[in-house]
Amino acid sequence: MYHALVHHRIVALFEAVGRGDAQPVLDAFAPRFAHAFLGRSALGGTRHSLAATRDWYARLYRLLPGIKFDLKAIEIAGPPWNTLVLVDWRESNHGADGVTTENFGRHVARLRWGKMVELTICPDTAGLQATLDRLATAGFTEAHATPIED
Repeated sequence: MYHALVHHRIVALFEAVGRGDAQPVLDAFAPRFAHAFLGRSALGGTRHSLAATRDWYARLYRLLPGIKFDLKAIEIAGPPWNTLVLVDWRESNHGADGVTTENFGRHVARLRWGKMVELTICPDTAGLQATLDRLATAGFTEAHATPIED
C-alpha cells in the first residue's frame, strides 16, 4: 500500500513539472535535502536550499519551455524511513528557440517518511549539452550560465 501511495505521488510530481509548476516538488523536500543534476552545464550542480532549487526550476522552464515527461518505469523499494525511488523517463520540450528536442534519463530519489532527502537527476548529458549549445548560439546566453548551486 505504501509503495502505491509513493507511486501516485511521484506521477503527480512529474505532472506538476509538466504544467510548469515546481511548487509541489519544492513542497516534497525534507528540511535538509540535496537536489542534484548530473553534468557541468547551466542545469548541472547541486542545491541544498529551496531558494536555489526554485531558481533552478525557473531556469529549466526558461531554457526548456513546454517540458513534458513520458514515464517509462517507476521502481520503489524500502520502508517509509528509507525509500528508494527510480524513475526512467523520456522528455520533450520546445526549447527557448522553439525547436522541439527530446532527452531521456533517470531520477533517483531517496525518501524518509514521505519527504525527499535526495534527488539526483541523470539525463543524457551529451544530448542536453547539444541542446544548450544550440540555445547559446541562438542568443540564449543563460544556456551557458554558471550552474545554480549552494
